[in-house]
Amino acid sequence: MEKILIVDDSALHAAQLKAILDDEYDVTISQTAEGGLAKVKSEDFSLILLDVVMPGMDGFTLLKKLQEEIITQSVPVILITSLTDAEYEQRGFVLGAVDYIIKPFNPLIVKARVNTHIKLYHYRRQAERQSMTDQLTGIANRRRYERYSTAKWNEAVRLRVPFSICMFDIDRFKAYNDTYGHPAGDKVIVSVAQTAASLLKRSTDFLFRYGGEEFAAIILGDHSQKAFEHFVKIRQAIEDLHIPHDPSVAEWVTVSVGGVTVIPDSSRPYDFYLKLSDAMLYDAKNAGRNRVIWANEELKPIHEK
Repeated sequence: MEKILIVDDSALHAAQLKAILDDEYDVTISQTAEGGLAKVKSEDFSLILLDVVMPGMDGFTLLKKLQEEIITQSVPVILITSLTDAEYEQRGFVLGAVDYIIKPFNPLIVKARVNTHIKLYHYRRQAERQSMTDQLTGIANRRRYERYSTAKWNEAVRLRVPFSICMFDIDRFKAYNDTYGHPAGDKVIVSVAQTAASLLKRSTDFLFRYGGEEFAAIILGDHSQKAFEHFVKIRQAIEDLHIPHDPSVAEWVTVSVGGVTVIPDSSRPYDFYLKLSDAMLYDAKNAGRNRVIWANEELKPIHEK
């Protein structure tokens, strides 16, 4: 059942809307803008019905905040108001509202507009997922990474939780392609992606195809030793696939891994640590490949071998 959030300081009006929609939707009510903002950050809603006139933070201010957050800006917002001034309506649309519903409520109008915008939301989500999914492997692509990494970094800065960035790629992949051909190379990329994805399934794990035979991952909440050990398991699992490599360069297909774990703050930007994880990957290659090298919270390297 689709979830709808009603943000309205009037218990009566919120109850009226809930009664209209309750038979088709899972409806949650918040009587403050601050409470509504917290709910939409912690739960997945398909639509928000937002009262314009509220004490403290009004509906326009909350709408602006929702549009500023990557994780909430795609959720459609219908403004609920008794204000009929065209300037208010224009302001709402400029800030990102998708529609208006005027008090007093007409149940048929409410249902029709809610149904329409939830359908449109799902069409947009489907198109967005397709545009941010790597077509070869089925995991998130570079575009998704660039959008999501910044949002998760800002979240980790705010919450002060450990944040790990990892880069890994397939060792001597050009030699593999030269020996077996690009279709076989594509199968290897898929196998590596699926193996890594099978071991990065927690809600705090995020895996991306960065480009070609290179992958990126983000982990929230794990300290450096735990993150390091987890990627040792991933590296080993890929080696254990026993995909034959070009015999002149290696026995099996393997990956090299570089990463860094940090308790983030605003003193250094995300890109600094991304470059550091890439440097750890470079060190893993120079150290002989098929290994993990990680920078801990003090930026001291942890070596697998």
